[in-house]
Amino acid sequence: MLFTVGSSSQCVMMLPVAQLPHLEHVLQTVSVLESVVLSSFGPEGGQVLFTRDTGQAMLSRSGTKILTALRLENPLARMIVASVLNHSTVTGDGSKTFILLLASLLRMIHATACKEPNVSHTYNPRKAAVASTARHLAKRLLEFALEDLDDLIAVGVVPYGCCLPREDFTLKTRPPKSIPCVQKLLASFFHSRLGQTHCDFFSHLTCELLDNWKLKNDHPSVALQFINDNLPTLHTPVSGFPISCSRLIEGQVIHRDFATSCIRSDKPPVAAVILTGCLQPTLLRAGEVLELGCGDQQTAENSRKERSIVQFSAWAEKSLECAIANLQSVGVSVILSAVKQSAAVLALAAQAEICIVECVSEDELSLFAHLSGAKPVADCWMIEPDNIATLTFCRPILLGAHRYVHVAFHDSDKRPVVKPCSLIICGAGEGQTDQYACALHDAIRMLLSTWEPTGMTASKRTLQCNKSKSSIAEKQIPNSTSSQRCLSMPGCVVPAGGIFEFLLHHALLQHGHSCSASDETDMDILAVSQLLANALLSVPRQIYSHSPRCFLQTQTRLLRLVQSHSQRSGFADKLEQDTVLKECEDTSECTLDEGIQSMHLYKDIDMPSEAFMFDSGLESVSCKYNLLLAVLQCLSSLLQVDAMLHIRTASRSEEHENNSCEEEEAEE
Repeated sequence: MLFTVGSSSQCVMMLPVAQLPHLEHVLQTVSVLESVVLSSFGPEGGQVLFTRDTGQAMLSRSGTKILTALRLENPLARMIVASVLNHSTVTGDGSKTFILLLASLLRMIHATACKEPNVSHTYNPRKAAVASTARHLAKRLLEFALEDLDDLIAVGVVPYGCCLPREDFTLKTRPPKSIPCVQKLLASFFHSRLGQTHCDFFSHLTCELLDNWKLKNDHPSVALQFINDNLPTLHTPVSGFPISCSRLIEGQVIHRDFATSCIRSDKPPVAAVILTGCLQPTLLRAGEVLELGCGDQQTAENSRKERSIVQFSAWAEKSLECAIANLQSVGVSVILSAVKQSAAVLALAAQAEICIVECVSEDELSLFAHLSGAKPVADCWMIEPDNIATLTFCRPILLGAHRYVHVAFHDSDKRPVVKPCSLIICGAGEGQTDQYACALHDAIRMLLSTWEPTGMTASKRTLQCNKSKSSIAEKQIPNSTSSQRCLSMPGCVVPAGGIFEFLLHHALLQHGHSCSASDETDMDILAVSQLLANALLSVPRQIYSHSPRCFLQTQTRLLRLVQSHSQRSGFADKLEQDTVLKECEDTSECTLDEGIQSMHLYKDIDMPSEAFMFDSGLESVSCKYNLLLAVLQCLSSLLQVDAMLHIRTASRSEEHENNSCEEEEAEE
């Protein structure tokens, strides 16, 4: 058994000092991980129930949650899961598809390597020859993907998709009763992560969140990056309530309670300051110790120190009173403190009707300063107008069993023109609430990755050739240099349900057939193209595993549409690409959106993307591209392992004995 589910205690696997990981061992390891995630894969997938040694149960459909819950003993399995986590941390999606594609590629490579005619003549034994062939195929797959995959996607996939319009991120500009592409993309994501029941609710909630935080003229990626960086601070989990209670509330929720009694005021605005130090001067700093001597000689010195302490205490008390009076004079009624204040500070602040919130986290204070435009201050005597935040209100809010501080920001020129809001995520239990929050954060990462370019270079761009057979060939663009800027396609999406895999499968086969049979390099390209194309079909096969007939019907329909489009758009493709490249060469101010709109001008005439818009939602092309690269990099790394060395970790008692022996030897 490659994995167990239990407590967090470490497991030790006793294996030989050095072991050669054969291809069969790698395939077996990935197959076991595949069997775990397959039960929750696709639209018909269910949830996985894990039980721990402590009796705690976890129900999840997230591939990342499932894989991280396993207590893996096999080092190859841990290596695979680490690669999955690295990928999902960036894109937020694709952990189950990662394992599925990796297993399919390994099976294809294993079958191809075993069929090599010269596999047993060069190496002895046969397993070494199979491993060498598999390693060569994995290396060629990765090289092919890094060089040609983005161009193949640009030619074979992008024309049949659509680009997310910026208007989809603004609710007010949408036509009534229309479902934006962004919401369809989010619905597909939440369907695979949380199931069909909650996907629409969470997709609409996420769109509302984006609408509130998006600036009017900024690119959507700016708001997405801000939410991605601050979502742990912007959301509040609430357990014990149904998911339908999740909502957006105005302003910011600070996850601390008032240290003093909250004075309700119906007269806005409310003035607040961010204090990073203590209001009351302290005699000793952190780590300092006051030493009092013993004996007759130290009596006089101790008396002097005691008098100094009494004088300092009197001065500190007077200084504190003056500090509170200074805060009152500038109208401050709320103090957000990064540190804990003394009891004397709290008592005097309560008398002066000043609310104090202690021990506010650094992230929350940073977000508050960004939204309010106020600068933190360490000394209350140095308060200036730039240090005072203007709030609409500051009051307690009860969320579940906890009471927090709720603030709303007054319109000001010092802060960005957005509608600050906080997200309340409710769930039946703590585990479910945490999964909902993680799913929403991953959805933001997925949208952010969707707007990233795929890195297609204009100097080596592939053009579609529509002659006797729809082959894909690379052509050099005249008057272009290797340093020419990239022609990228951010925001591109295609229908979900395996459409990306079907289209790229077709493009890979056409690219492989266009290679020359006499050239050894082209033969390698043909082999890896067919291998990758066949492995891609494992994803839609699993999606339509409940209905193989539906798999064949979908593939046939797509092939007919692609062939029909290729026959009708030969001249339009040439005219379109020449026009776009000429625009990019003539003007250095060509914006990204203008290039995207030009690329789809003729496509929308000849082959509208709505023809592919099935009811299964949308998927990100950029995320799919990054997923394929991550899988191929992991595959190459796995097959490059020559030996596994197992180092035994010494126990604490053995370490103590070794240290004692070393000390004795040093003394001798």
